[in-house]
Amino acid sequence: MLAKLGVAGVAGIVVLLAGIGLVAWQNLVLAAGLALVVSGLGLVVYGLVTSLLSSFGLGGMP
Repeated sequence: MLAKLGVAGVAGIVVLLAGIGLVAWQNLVLAAGLALVVSGLGLVVYGLVTSLLSSFGLGGMP
């Protein structure tokens, strides 16, 4: 999976985790909420990209 992300993707994940860790150092509840928002946004983007690729005929299973 990390090979598919490339250097920029891995750096983005590291920066994301460092940012959540920094927020967690100050306020644990806020960091948990922030992590949920980021993971929800990731799921929305995944759904949009999957839908877009399937509309072009590039999706796997119908």
